[in-house]
Amino acid sequence: MGMVAVATTSSGRTDAAENSGTAAARDRPPRSPRDPGRRNTVVLVGFTAATNLADGVMKMALPLLAAQLTGSPAQVTAVSLTLTLPWLLIALHIGVLVDRFDRRWLLMGASAMRLAAMGWLTVSTATGGLTLGRLIAAGAVLGVADVLAATSGSALVPAAVPEAGRGRANTWMVGAETVGQEFAGPFVGGLLMAAGTGLALGLTGATYALAALALLLLVGRFRAEAPAPGAAPVSVNGRIAEGLRFLWRDRLLRTLSLVVAVLAAVWGAWLALMPLYAKEAMELGPQQYGILFSALGIGGLAGTVAVGRVNRVLGARRAMFADLIGTTAMVALPALTTDIWAVAAGAFLGGMGGTLWTVNARTITQRMVPDGMLGRYGAAARLFNFGAMPLGAALVGLLAELGGMRLAFGIFALATAATPVLFLKNVTRSALAPVTAA
Repeated sequence: MGMVAVATTSSGRTDAAENSGTAAARDRPPRSPRDPGRRNTVVLVGFTAATNLADGVMKMALPLLAAQLTGSPAQVTAVSLTLTLPWLLIALHIGVLVDRFDRRWLLMGASAMRLAAMGWLTVSTATGGLTLGRLIAAGAVLGVADVLAATSGSALVPAAVPEAGRGRANTWMVGAETVGQEFAGPFVGGLLMAAGTGLALGLTGATYALAALALLLLVGRFRAEAPAPGAAPVSVNGRIAEGLRFLWRDRLLRTLSLVVAVLAAVWGAWLALMPLYAKEAMELGPQQYGILFSALGIGGLAGTVAVGRVNRVLGARRAMFADLIGTTAMVALPALTTDIWAVAAGAFLGGMGGTLWTVNARTITQRMVPDGMLGRYGAAARLFNFGAMPLGAALVGLLAELGGMRLAFGIFALATAATPVLFLKNVTRSALAPVTAA
């Protein structure tokens, strides 16, 4: 979704240190054409692009299919909710699985779940047996598969890509997510649904299948580190608690998790209220409305292209700080004006800042967190993100009812404007120095 993710980044160096690191990188010998890290990067980016394209299609197709079966807004919303609710219900348990089993095969398992769901929907549609219950069940399977794939994929990167190449791999993967989820997926989904429901579901399933086959090309060992010999067995709940304690006891990770919770709530509020604000307050037509929301995705793509240069010029710590400014602008401008270009500019800054944060966050997480904790930490961290978004959406609706939409945006802007204080106090160069040394 091009938003925010927990952790920090490889910065904390002075500009001189960063320049010297760049020079050292230039002095390294060229990689072998058979470099497994490069090959694995290509495979992971391809897998991410294909699955996010298919996910983007399904996030648009499932509500449309539900709307064909029922006129109840609550029931249509329930179908959409099945894709995201698993993040709140089972993410921590999935994290335990990821830290216990081979992560590539878990990705394969997620792909198998997606294929089963798509096959069931395709057959149901072809035979005229598609029902709301089947849509909800298939959506739930796809939602669980998304949690499993995202958690496994993030934890697999450190074993697949050498540290020197992880920043680039994360950049391309975030870019693939942005294109698939926010641009190509919905666009392709609209075209396929217009051509026929069976065709849309069949081709989406084929895309999941090709992505799964690509995983066989990965080179390396992708099972989490085994516990020390003689270590006492730990229950599932005990392992979940270990992941939560690891996140909360680290001052740096704890601070960034709290900041992310605020940012995610703001994103949830903006996405929930903006459609109504654009229609009633800004009086936008469908074409202008499309321009406004496209600015968000364009900003995300711009961040993907620029993140390497921004990190070299400003340092990654300042690049992440830029997200705080961009998100504040995204939610503050609708409180100040109804001008489409001003609001679109805020959306662009928010989208770009979200990508800058996400790329750097993934890189630092992969450096700070032990291999045997990556799954549980990643699952716990995502709870701050995915848990805060619906809370932000609910709160902004209540505020808009009580005081109007502009007031609601303004209150969220004030909340976002408070995050730089917490960020600058705790995300310091000295706090990041151990990560830099690694």
